Amino acid sequence: MTRPAGSGPGFRRPVLVVQKDAFNDSAISTVVVIVITRNLRLAEAPGNVMLPKRSTGLPHDSVANISQIVTIDKHFLTDCVSILPRGLFEKVKAGLNLILV
Repeated sequence: MTRPAGSGPGFRRPVLVVQKDAFNDSAISTVVVIVITRNLRLAEAPGNVMLPKRSTGLPHDSVANISQIVTIDKHFLTDCVSILPRGLFEKVKAGLNLILV
């Protein structure tokens, strides 16, 4: 990601891929992700999900910032840190349902 502008994400950071595997495995060169932040205050925002480092493989306790759904080129993805435990992913899905039509 590029330099942040306004409230948008910027710089290199972990993301959570939220599109279906069929799209991930396709020739489409982009992927839909949710930005992950270390700003733990954002865990209190509606729909956001706390991601504890002990259950995610992330280096720090973090937050899935559900309001920052972005599409990025797949070439920006480097390492797979972890697959979210089902309970956390269900919370992410609930957050997405909260903000999407």
